[in-house]
Amino acid sequence: MGRKDRVKETAVLYKVKKPSKKFSVVIEKDTSGYFAFCPELQGCYTQGETYEEAMSNIKDAIELHIEDRLKNNEEILLTKEISLTTVEI
Repeated sequence: MGRKDRVKETAVLYKVKKPSKKFSVVIEKDTSGYFAFCPELQGCYTQGETYEEAMSNIKDAIELHIEDRLKNNEEILLTKEISLTTVEI
């Protein structure tokens, strides 16, 4: 199975499972609003004046990020495990 076949297979699986796929999203409040990013998709980030706007924008950013990768025949790695914890210093 070549790279293009894997990308096409990934695209088909993504389209079939799209409604049920969940992504981790981190939203941080800063001085000018909210910053949001998706750790599973490197380079997928956005911002918003409100939490709700940042959440809406990151959903759009994730969809556009995936569409762009599929269009460019790039693989989409969806199996990254995310862990959030704290450390005491």
